Amino acid sequence: MNFRRIRRLAMAFLTLAGTLAAPLATADEAQRGRDGQVSILYWQAPSILNPYLSGGTKDLEAASLVLEPLARFDETGTLVPWLAESVPSVENGGVSGARDTITWVLREGLEWSDGTPVTSADVVFTWTYCIAEGGGCALREKFDGIAAIDTPDARTIVIRFDAPRPNPHVAFVGAQSPILQEAQFKDCLGPRAPTCTGANFNPIGTGPFVVTDFRPNDVVQFAANPHYREPGKPAFSEVVIKGGGDATAAARAVLETGEFDYAWNLQIDPHVLANMAAAGRGQVVSAFGTLVERVVLNQTNPDAAHGARRSTLGHPHPFLSDPAVRQALSLAIDRALLVEIGYGPAGRITCNLIPAPDIYVSQANDGCAMQDLDRARALLDGAGWTDSDGDGVRDQDGVPLSLVFQTSTNAVRQDFQALIKQWWSQIGVATELRNIDASVFFGGDPGSPDTFQKFYADAQMFAGAFDGTDPESYLSSWRCDRIPTPENQWQGSNIARYCQPAYDALVEDMREAGDIERRAELARAMNDMLVQDHVILPLVNRGRVSAHANDLGGVVLNPWDSELWNIADWHRKTAE
Repeated sequence: MNFRRIRRLAMAFLTLAGTLAAPLATADEAQRGRDGQVSILYWQAPSILNPYLSGGTKDLEAASLVLEPLARFDETGTLVPWLAESVPSVENGGVSGARDTITWVLREGLEWSDGTPVTSADVVFTWTYCIAEGGGCALREKFDGIAAIDTPDARTIVIRFDAPRPNPHVAFVGAQSPILQEAQFKDCLGPRAPTCTGANFNPIGTGPFVVTDFRPNDVVQFAANPHYREPGKPAFSEVVIKGGGDATAAARAVLETGEFDYAWNLQIDPHVLANMAAAGRGQVVSAFGTLVERVVLNQTNPDAAHGARRSTLGHPHPFLSDPAVRQALSLAIDRALLVEIGYGPAGRITCNLIPAPDIYVSQANDGCAMQDLDRARALLDGAGWTDSDGDGVRDQDGVPLSLVFQTSTNAVRQDFQALIKQWWSQIGVATELRNIDASVFFGGDPGSPDTFQKFYADAQMFAGAFDGTDPESYLSSWRCDRIPTPENQWQGSNIARYCQPAYDALVEDMREAGDIERRAELARAMNDMLVQDHVILPLVNRGRVSAHANDLGGVVLNPWDSELWNIADWHRKTAE
């Protein structure tokens, strides 16, 4: 009998004992928590449970057990109501004919996990919190264009935009834009936001679980929310999200040893994963969405000599500011080989940042699929980058093409780094590799020098995606005012430090474009600008790949929202 089996029996006994000790409990209350504990491995451990202060998926998804939006996207990308009664539309009167207002109505009787009522004031406060000056809201673009929010009563929220919004379903939608409790966060506005450790580590929410213990970069423990709105849910009384280790160990703990119930983001060799699954203890699940592994090239100078202003706009990068260098770095990469060794059937070559839905996918960049070392060398020759001293590294005016390339610690990413370093050396570029613990790299701590937002390197590799099927807010991430700086607690989403007024103008055009074909045209244009300027080098469209125990029921992998979006429906299957 393995450890997990013993633990389940113990939890079942405790649940039964608790039920017997509380004879006045309703049948619904007795059903809640009936299946004991579910154990989840997020090998990139959560470091904060406030999604507005982190750009890391691990943090957004851990927080989604507690914090919820008005609506979210299901596994097909369809918008469905969550805390709201329904999804507003022009047809049902929730969106004005001019599309300059949207009206949401909260479900009746909603309660926070502390038993107090959820009101429209909490929704307004969440907007106020994110747009507060100096607060470092990592998801500021979710609230673009909001001029005011009115609350005619405790359940009604009327969002007024500064111009017609063809896509008004952005703010308070999806795991990236949940509702915060005003009472808990009211003293955490602006620069005080990152200092509110109690609220950021233990938010009060409306989700199926509440936080009982949080050790950043290690483990989060949750208990069933006694005020959760759905009778008899969640089925589990406890959730443990354990961090640390790596993707291979996480897969093994579910598929081979059976110590855990669910393992997230199995970014490992596909052949190794298939061999593990053959043990028969669990199953691998995958789904394609918008997740793209990419290399980002710093447009600013990360040299420590610039002190607190390193990697900020006043200091252009000494050689990555040259378009020829950026293009050569892209041409040198063999994306087909990266897909083969890193992801197999769970990966696809991509030359775009927007790989889906089909209407938004550009056909203008397909040439990146073929490696071309000769053309890369010719570009550098033509731009005056030559090896003047015969050391194998090109230089110009005393500046060598020598860069620091960083990413999170992960076997696939380290394999990618090694290959890319080799290819770049073949065109005369020297590369120093760094890998950083994923919990730190994606953690968003403004005091850490090692976060991907700080970007104290020349190039870095990570994956990103957008929730839902409309890329408007995602594409606005590369506006000039989204660049991470000390003033916004390094929480901006424009990691590349890309700043082009022409790009910002396209963002504004898309905000006002109502015709779907026109919106798709603008989205492709923005994608092409980023890709053809080679500030971001797309590599692989990655399918989400996770694994769960055979007896864990209710799992529906969702590539458009939080992977844990329906954890209230998870349950323990009974033996047949």
